Amino acid sequence: MGSRGPAVSRCCALYAVLGALVCGLRPAAAMAASDERRSASPVATTPCWQVEDFVVAQECAGCSSFEVKTLPECVPTGFIEKISCPTSKREEVKSCRSAVMEAHVFWRFVGTMMCVAAVFAVLVVCRQRVLDRKALEKVRKQIESI
Repeated sequence: MGSRGPAVSRCCALYAVLGALVCGLRPAAAMAASDERRSASPVATTPCWQVEDFVVAQECAGCSSFEVKTLPECVPTGFIEKISCPTSKREEVKSCRSAVMEAHVFWRFVGTMMCVAAVFAVLVVCRQRVLDRKALEKVRKQIESI
């Protein structure tokens, strides 16, 4: 047992390192390097509407099929609005939530919940009838045995 101890601990350490690599964990040096790359140019990658005042140039509208494929802002909601930043004189697009889309999702949710409630109400009534029948049958048998 004494000679197998170090081999087992090395094997466990190897499995731990391989598990960390498979799970996507990165060593601290690689994480620090990626953090440095991200913090090197925060102004170039940060949209102007996050760091300064902006004016909505075009209200929230649905993305076309071409825009969905080309603009990453269209992916989360399917709607974008055009933003104008007067300080930096930049025009950008921003993902937005449409009031029409929100209303549609809300009423779909309400309809689904009403259907689920109706189904469970029917199940409760059916179950109650079954229990009532069993109780009546039990009482009938007790009366017959007297």
